Amino acid sequence: MSVKVENLEKSMAKLTVEVTAEEFDKAMNDAYNKQKKNITIPGFRKGHAPKAMIEKMYGPSVFYEDAIDIILDRTYPGAAKESGLEIVSRPEIAIEKIEKGQPLVYTATVAVKPEAELGEYKGVKAEKADVSVTAKDVDARLKRLQEQNARIITVEEDRKIKKNDIVTIDFDGYIDGKAFAGGKGEDYPLTIGSHQFIDTFEDQVAGHKVGDEFEVNVTFPTEYHAKELAGKPAVFKVKVKELKVKELPELDDEFASEVSEFETLKEFKADLKKQIKAEKEKWAAQQNENTVVKAVVDNSKVELPEPMVDAQIDQMVNDYARRMQSQGIPLEQYLAITGMTMEDLRKNMKPQAETNIKTRLVLEAVVKAENIEISEERVEEEIGKMAESYKMDKEQIRNLMGENEIKAMKLDLACQEAIDLLVKNAELTSPKKEKKEKKEEASEE
Repeated sequence: MSVKVENLEKSMAKLTVEVTAEEFDKAMNDAYNKQKKNITIPGFRKGHAPKAMIEKMYGPSVFYEDAIDIILDRTYPGAAKESGLEIVSRPEIAIEKIEKGQPLVYTATVAVKPEAELGEYKGVKAEKADVSVTAKDVDARLKRLQEQNARIITVEEDRKIKKNDIVTIDFDGYIDGKAFAGGKGEDYPLTIGSHQFIDTFEDQVAGHKVGDEFEVNVTFPTEYHAKELAGKPAVFKVKVKELKVKELPELDDEFASEVSEFETLKEFKADLKKQIKAEKEKWAAQQNENTVVKAVVDNSKVELPEPMVDAQIDQMVNDYARRMQSQGIPLEQYLAITGMTMEDLRKNMKPQAETNIKTRLVLEAVVKAENIEISEERVEEEIGKMAESYKMDKEQIRNLMGENEIKAMKLDLACQEAIDLLVKNAELTSPKKEKKEKKEEASEE
């Protein structure tokens, strides 16, 4: 086997691979052995016809397709390695020459990992994430706790339904006088004003009472996920069976003592402020990293080959499908429910795929520019963390990891060190609203 490399534009390359006649002949024999059990030739038992007889009747090309698959499996990995290229896409194969008894020649067009051209990467200016805690932040947290500890009580009085009420209803939906799939519900809990239902459905339930039976007229949105209903007017026959309200506890010392270790609301609010501050500081550290790295990426130049982006999208789609499946929803069902096609999903993922690739390439360029190297001690430390996480011995973890996995780990760690270096050298400016929020904080104290 011989391999020739031709560099193309936009980080693409073409490998021309010539497979010897002997290798091709062996693949043809293997293809014959694979197919012969399915081939019937007059005068021979099925599966026992000689290769020469089959080729005489059907031509040698009868085995070409399988022989090509066999040849590619046997030769492409070695050809890719021999090329010395860092290939980042599946190959686009073209057969250039194929003839029995002759060398087989094919080309593999591939995307090659591009290098990012760094711009300014030390001392970039970026706005620092805000970590100030205002009275609104504390009140919002209290409100959430208040909602979580609310009681749902049945309203016995004969009154009209209003916003925020929780009603139990039966409903039947009709389009052009005919019931439609998914338009029927019994004992359905609906919070008025939650916008669970389409259009003005909830507005038309408001004002009625328990026991009322009435019609609600709505129109499905033109972009509704069920295309057979999109844009169509519908009539729902509705019956109100029960009315409930959410009773919120008073925000006082008693509430504070019930939901926390503190005896007074003042003490509890002070502790909540500390909690929120710690959460914001943790979030801000990550946010600052993202902001600085984005600024560095924006200052850099990198041209992405389309097959590399497609490969990243493939990975993102597969990851997304696994997450959906873990929730009991096959990806095909999710697409049907949302009215999306696979093409729509891939299109939506493309910007993030491009950002992911560019960010990684830029960070690797910083690693190279700064000569960042990861010591064996650092690798050992990381393996120790993994062993602790998976409750395994360090030696077991190392045995499970091959040379490529260790190499990838080192590069991941180096990229994180590159991020730390970028943030350390960045000029992080204070948030624009900081003065105003400091005034708010001062007024709380």
